[in-house]
Amino acid sequence: MGVSGAALANSEWQACAALSGDATARLACFDRWARQQSAASASAPAMATPSPPPAVDIRLSDEQGCRDTRHTDLARFWELEATSTCDPFTIRGYRPISLSLITSDSVNTLPTSGNPLNNATQALPYRNTETRIQLSVRTKLAQGLLTQGDPVRRDSLWFGYSQQSYWQLFNGGLSRPFRTTDHEPEIVYVYPTDVPLPGGWRLRYSGIGAVHQSNGQSLPYSRSWNRAYLMTGMERGKDWRVQARAWARIPEKRTNDDNPEISNTVGRAELATYWHPAGGQDTVGFVWRHSLRSQAKGSLRLEWMRPLGESTRLFDSAGGLRLHTQLFSGYGDSLIDYNRRRTVFSVGLSLVDF
Repeated sequence: MGVSGAALANSEWQACAALSGDATARLACFDRWARQQSAASASAPAMATPSPPPAVDIRLSDEQGCRDTRHTDLARFWELEATSTCDPFTIRGYRPISLSLITSDSVNTLPTSGNPLNNATQALPYRNTETRIQLSVRTKLAQGLLTQGDPVRRDSLWFGYSQQSYWQLFNGGLSRPFRTTDHEPEIVYVYPTDVPLPGGWRLRYSGIGAVHQSNGQSLPYSRSWNRAYLMTGMERGKDWRVQARAWARIPEKRTNDDNPEISNTVGRAELATYWHPAGGQDTVGFVWRHSLRSQAKGSLRLEWMRPLGESTRLFDSAGGLRLHTQLFSGYGDSLIDYNRRRTVFSVGLSLVDF
């Protein structure tokens, strides 16, 4: 085969490899390529057999794209590669969907704020033991916005929504009310930045986002703020991943600010580290928030998740139910506690993805 013929063959198998969205079409494309090579060899036996293309994994499995466990956690979670993507506008998990029993060293019976309009005037007899419910989903709005023509990498635009509620389930005297519920819609753009780092680490993505968080209540219990953030993430194999975010609050008028100084208490940056001990199925997490000021405030969160049923990775679609234990200490466990330090221990069940 001449030089121009080899180049044409290479372009054909590369085009097949780029068909990540349709597994059937991808396999059919490779079949056609193979038949063309066989026909070319039969018609010109005296010519040298063309070299095969670089190894391309075309195995099909029950889990495709973002469900395919051959990819790393971050590649599947943010769909960073052509072969780790799923269709847009499908509902996926974001943060763990969980139901937990919690106990704490204190409970906020009389919420206050730096704004006098947001100071409660009557204490309520809440109990330290309650339940916490977290719902969190997201959907991909678009992909390939800036990576068009790249055969491997895929950028993406996402919309997410998270909701966390504290339910006074054991407080019959108050008719078991929901003590507080936080709502958190956000939009985030993710760009794949696959850069090798020392020690076997890889920088996997960078991103930018905007998030609104509020508890949907009226004065004096209203709390809300808006942020813009930058983020990045790296991983080492399938055992370690580290993600970082830094944000700036979008300013509000002092008279309308439900929670002045929230950045100094809840924090301005977050560092999250997750580890699968001995390459196993358990996940140990450490999340640190900091105010980035000399008067250090923020929070620490330690958590451990163990699969219930067969599973191999944190974001697997099979066996996604986890036993979830968590210890939190600091500010911002909920918006109503943005200026109150609290230590909370919880145990429950989490659905990490579905």
